[in-house]
Amino acid sequence: MLVQETMLLVPASEMQSAFSRILLKHGFTGDKAEKCAAIFTASSVDGVYTHGVNRFPRFIEYVLNNYVKPGAEPFFKHRAGCIEQWDGNFGPGPLNATFATERAMELARESGMGCVTLSNTNHWMRAGTYGWQAAKKGFAYIGFTNTIANMPAWGAKDKRLGNNPLVIALPYKDEAIVLDMAMSQYSFGALELAKMKNEKLSVGGGFDKEGNLTKDPASIIESGRLLPVGFWKGAGLSLMLDMLAALLSGGLSTHEISRKEAEYSSQVFIAIDISKLGNQSTIPVLLENIIRDYHQSVAIDKESRIVYPGERILETRRRNLEQGIPVLRQVWDAIMQL
Repeated sequence: MLVQETMLLVPASEMQSAFSRILLKHGFTGDKAEKCAAIFTASSVDGVYTHGVNRFPRFIEYVLNNYVKPGAEPFFKHRAGCIEQWDGNFGPGPLNATFATERAMELARESGMGCVTLSNTNHWMRAGTYGWQAAKKGFAYIGFTNTIANMPAWGAKDKRLGNNPLVIALPYKDEAIVLDMAMSQYSFGALELAKMKNEKLSVGGGFDKEGNLTKDPASIIESGRLLPVGFWKGAGLSLMLDMLAALLSGGLSTHEISRKEAEYSSQVFIAIDISKLGNQSTIPVLLENIIRDYHQSVAIDKESRIVYPGERILETRRRNLEQGIPVLRQVWDAIMQL
């Protein structure tokens, strides 16, 4: 482990081993501890620290408070054609989500498309995890979740919307193209990380208590008023995702989740087996041509380059696997105390 003044470089194997040991001590079976530790580590390797290593202590806090039930398994509720409804049973969110993604792919192998929904499930951590999971196996994927209210409707002062993350993923060569975005300009985790590092945001990310648009993450966290991406468009999309998630899963909507002691979300996982499409043989060339044209975009800043969703993650993954995962010392110390 390399040490700097405020940062540590932690090897991925060491991080995953530490996570697994801690999870075992908090009621996870060996298999579940390994799977959950691998998910948190993979998010950290890919540079999504806000929903990987930085989020791990809070996850354990939820276990201790019995919001996350380590031994719980999702149970089947209903099926209609290629759509299945499951209850997450308040089990670990990342494990419920990997199960639902796998089940959606099984349905897609049968019917061409599979849709699995979850009610009563915990935070799934990095939303993109499940896009990578499906796309790396050759499936197109769409997934989304609702959250607690942490964002105002456009033109409103109070929080009524969640920043409901949306993921769209496609297989590409040996990897994937993965769009992973919240309906807020910055995820809440990104705001927390910027605050911990005492950094300003590059663009306005929300409003302070006086209603002023600001780049100060601490002021946004204090007010709880995140800026919808695309202003009124993001607010509208957030509302529709919440409606769809609650409707399709039979679970809670954002206003209901916000009254609970923890974030018990409703989630949707859609997999499409593109190998069953009539044009499946031409899809690799189609995607390559689109990406080639996209990469020819003329950057405003000559020092930068235009990348597709997920492309930077591949570079971060290689670097972090070679050099170690950068972790704030205070975060790693907190994890070691668990």
